[in-house]
Amino acid sequence: MYTAVEGSRVPIRMWADPTSVEDQAMRQLHNVANLPWVHGVAVMPDVHYGKGATVGSVIAMRDAVSPAAVGVDIGCGMSAVRTSLTAADLPDDLLKLRRRIESAVPVGFGLHKTPVNPAKVHGVGGWDAFWKSFGDLHPGVQDLHDRASRQIGSLGGGNHFIEVCLEQGGDDEGRVWLMLHSGSRNIGKELAERHMAVARKLPHNADLPDPDLAVFVAGTPEMQAYRRDLFWAQDYAARNRATMVALVKQALKDVVPRTTFDDAISCHHN
Repeated sequence: MYTAVEGSRVPIRMWADPTSVEDQAMRQLHNVANLPWVHGVAVMPDVHYGKGATVGSVIAMRDAVSPAAVGVDIGCGMSAVRTSLTAADLPDDLLKLRRRIESAVPVGFGLHKTPVNPAKVHGVGGWDAFWKSFGDLHPGVQDLHDRASRQIGSLGGGNHFIEVCLEQGGDDEGRVWLMLHSGSRNIGKELAERHMAVARKLPHNADLPDPDLAVFVAGTPEMQAYRRDLFWAQDYAARNRATMVALVKQALKDVVPRTTFDDAISCHHN
């Protein structure tokens, strides 16, 4: 059950204890609840201070979108794959598996020496059309094509992770799963920051309580350009996760060759 905190235009529905939320984050939530375009604000238990808008909140707007509220890691999300293995099938020493995964997937600012062959990523097509559309993105990222192509299949840093985990409870208790959390890497960040800079300069955003809450409004060229790049970056993030899933699956098969896999479950939350 949520707690409703009064906002200027809409209530702030909090699935968190309001007294436990830092003052800076609460100010951001009230700023959002006062925006002319806001339709609803929902706050998750992990809410904390962010850029313009809090991290860990869901903001519904009518005929407008705030690129800062979407975030700089456009398309960030989770993927999970259930394997045919149980805990007893794994080797007692998991160091070899860890090293295989770390060798297959760059982390932090890392990237592959050459782009991962898309043929390794089963069930994902349209690669040629996807990369061809890179030329339609914001002019400021056009020199990042090579970096973006070599970061497909890389994890990044922060709270991104790759995990070999065990199912708890139910008929499949002890079944081994592969799970990972990542997004659109540097190219998503670069696109987000460029559009945030565009939004801050628009006249309708001049009197906002925080310039990082600047929005694009429906029916404008700026909104159209942002949505184009947003959807591309979400696609990039999904392809990035699919590529990592393929690489991690192969790493596990290298250690336990008889492993088979169910279809991946994937969903983005930015």
